[in-house]
Amino acid sequence: MSLDDSRQDCRWHPVPDAVALGHVAATTILAAADRAIRARAQFRLVLAGGNTPRGAYGELRAASADWAAWHIYFGDERCLPADDPERNSRMAAECWLDHVAIPAAQRHAIPAEQGPQAAAAHYAATLAVVGEFDLVLLGLGDDGHTASLFPDHAWGGAPGSADVLAVFDAPKPPPQRVSLSAARLSEAREVVFLVAGADKRRALSRWREGARIPAAAIRPAAGVDVIVESALLSAVAD
Repeated sequence: MSLDDSRQDCRWHPVPDAVALGHVAATTILAAADRAIRARAQFRLVLAGGNTPRGAYGELRAASADWAAWHIYFGDERCLPADDPERNSRMAAECWLDHVAIPAAQRHAIPAEQGPQAAAAHYAATLAVVGEFDLVLLGLGDDGHTASLFPDHAWGGAPGSADVLAVFDAPKPPPQRVSLSAARLSEAREVVFLVAGADKRRALSRWREGARIPAAAIRPAAGVDVIVESALLSAVAD
């Protein structure tokens, strides 16, 4: 891991519950898409996996948008068969992507079924022709991880780090994964974290206290926005 001495610029946006979080997140994504398409005629979006973004993806399924201008990428993926329900790409497809008119050629799943090393190389080649992302969505794990960047593992945060990391020993199953590096996730006009669930309280507290956790390594020039259940912002009991 490598972090400089600067502090991450975070803006905290409390919401009352997970339902509200999904609504605010979907609204945020659609607004970012509108800005990007007006300015550059396309919208490059990196999706988060896990359970937290499901509500947002469900709302996007029913939204009206210029889907032909959307380009979808993923922050990380588990090395499982392409149709495995634990895949981030499968979850996003079932909740949202299979139900809207984003062209198939603009949905860039990580081919993690190839194994960590081959998939990382493949996705690095995909991203080599992609500039700055318009919006990156991320979550927060109960240990402070984000994407598949885990404590006590390589995060790829230093300038010049590889865009994509092969992960062979993740502390959460499955151990083999592929993740965009902290440096590549930071190459974005906007980064939004979605944080919900009582199990995230301690990790969130450590993050707000300035702990050196993977989530703190995401440092886009514009800072990060965190949409979070308000109850999680209360102090952690000793």
